[in-house]
Amino acid sequence: MERTEIKKIVDEFLIDEFEIEQDVIADDAHLIDDLGLESLDFVDIVVIIEKEFGFKVQREEMKDIRVLADLYEYIEKNA
Repeated sequence: MERTEIKKIVDEFLIDEFEIEQDVIADDAHLIDDLGLESLDFVDIVVIIEKEFGFKVQREEMKDIRVLADLYEYIEKNA
């Protein structure tokens, strides 16, 4: 799957599920500081990623994801 398609899917679920404004979504947006996500939100993100992209997310790998570009790259490598 290409990164542009991954970005579209991820950005859409961030906007729809977490009510994040589209203008703050950028590759360098920090998931906690810029997007306001909390620890429980990451559980929901994992479930959505597993459903949307069809692979099992490894919890220990998620701790290294800080900005949206990290999340896109993680999905691109594993999808």
